[in-house]
Parts: sequence; C-alpha cells; structure tokens
Amino acid sequence: MIITRTPYRISFFGGGTDYPDWFRLHGGAVLSTTIDKYCYISCRNLPPFFEHKHRIVYSVIENVRSNQDIAHPCVKAVFQWAGIENGLEIHHDGDLPARSGIGSSSSFTVGLVQAIYALRSHLVSQGQLARDAIHIEQDLIGEHVGSQDQVAAAYGGFNHIEFKTDGQFNVSPVMITNERREELSSHLMLCFTGVSRVADAIAHSQILNLHKRRDELTMMRQMVDQALAILAQKSTPISEFGQLLHESWRYKRMLSDQVTTPHIDQLYQTALDHGAIGGKILGAGGGGFLLLFAEPHRQAAIREALKDLVHVGFKFDNSGSRTVLYQPNGL
Repeated sequence: MIITRTPYRISFFGGGTDYPDWFRLHGGAVLSTTIDKYCYISCRNLPPFFEHKHRIVYSVIENVRSNQDIAHPCVKAVFQWAGIENGLEIHHDGDLPARSGIGSSSSFTVGLVQAIYALRSHLVSQGQLARDAIHIEQDLIGEHVGSQDQVAAAYGGFNHIEFKTDGQFNVSPVMITNERREELSSHLMLCFTGVSRVADAIAHSQILNLHKRRDELTMMRQMVDQALAILAQKSTPISEFGQLLHESWRYKRMLSDQVTTPHIDQLYQTALDHGAIGGKILGAGGGGFLLLFAEPHRQAAIREALKDLVHVGFKFDNSGSRTVLYQPNGL
C-alpha cells in the first residue's frame, strides 16, 4: 500500500496570471504558500477476486469493472495517463472541504500521481510531478484551471513562482527570516464561508475576460514584486502586506462578475469594520475560504463578528507532496 500526503495552498498575489492563455503571451507570477492541511491518497493493488476491477472511495464509493466506467474525472484521467491495467483501490481523505479555493483538486491530482509513481517504485522530481499534474488537468480533463496549484502542491513551501511564455516555470523559495515569517503568519486568518463552488465555471469566465483585463492582471502581477519587497524589508510594517492584499482583492473582483457575491462582500466588509486590514477570497472566487489579514489583537473581535463561519488555524508548510507510507506490492 502507498499513502501520499499533499498540502493545500494559500495564494496571496498574482492569481489569474498563471492561466496559460495569459502567461504564454505576457508571463506570470504568483506568491503562495502551502499550509499544514493535507490531502491524503492511499493506493494499493487490488487482488483479482472481486466482481469489480477498481474500487475508488471519496465522497462516494465506485466499484467499477473497467477504466472507462470510472466517474471521478481526475482518477479516470490519471489512469489513462498512467496506462493502468491492473486493478487498484484508491481512497481519498482531506483535512479541508473540496471546492473551497485552497487548491484541493490539484492536491488530489498531485497526490494520486505521486502514489502511482511510488506504487511502481519510481522516484519523481517535484518539477515532473507538477508538469504531469498540469498536463492531466489542463489537457486530458480539459479543465479551465491555472498552473499555480499543481506547482505549489508538488513543491511545498512559501514560494515565488514565475510562469514563462514558453510554458516553463521557476520556483524560488521566499527568503525571509523566521521572525518575519512568524510575523506574517500571526496576522493571517482563514474562514470558511460555508459555500462550496465549482471553480471551473468561474475560472472559465475569467479566462474569457483575460484580453479585456490586461491592466488589472498587469497590476496583480506587479503586486507579487511589491509583496516580496515588503517582506524583505524588516523595517517595513507588515501591515503594508495586508493593505496590498486589499488592493489585490479590488482588482481580482474586476476579473469576472462571478468572483464575488453579495454574501461574500458582506462578510468581507464585516471583517474590515471589526479591524481587518485586508483579505481576499481564495481560488477562483464565488465561495470557499476567506483569507483575512489583521493585527493579532483585533482577531478575537473579527472571529466574534464572523462567528457563524468556521475559523481554521494553520501554519505554513514546507514539505510538498510526499509518500508517507510505502509497502511494496500492495502488502
């Protein structure tokens, strides 16, 4: 049996510039970190003693006789990509809800690809793992997704990720002191709006608008460099990072009329009224997790004002996708 653990991510700046339709013309960049909340995938060879060939367990249970009968689009695409012929049993567990803006779909893809490699006793680089997941999601499944989530899940850590016009990417760890990192972490809050959404439709609406939102996306790309400069200068108040988040959210809202809703706007305004400096909806928008930036002494009041939401404590993660249990031959 193989068990992989793949982190979820928080994207701070540059989201939208990681769509291939954008960065292949203009280049792109994001600033993101993975967190200590994970997607777990277990995978084992299934003995040929059952009526079904594959067993796939997530929010539903699939017992299927062939690859073509698989309903889960990612599992079906990964089996196609890997040329799976023998029976497999796949189980998924996650620390956070799906379709909530924390890159859960790509964490699933990266974790499953990692498991298939490990089941075959193959080592894979972080870069290859990310490229495989991008290919599966964008080319085989045909999802309207960017490329940052797969890279973040594969590499892990607090990173500046650049996307080149030739389709390549560079991953540079953000080099700041532990004190500065802790200062940033202590100012962040993560709240679940209670609304799960299908990101593909929202992302597709943003992609259709890319050519009309060149100024906004250019500014959002520049904010990556501004955020890095804020973090690098210890004398710069960390509150400027939160103010930049607020500005980035203003630009993100312009990418599509599906990014926000009256409910999200009300939640965000309530947070601002009770001391938050900035924030954003994670992922494509429309629901999921609300990231807030606030001075630590203001956070209790914000939690009380948003007491109907689920507040999730977290820490930054540096591990990336990894195999945490390896027992060859499914034993």
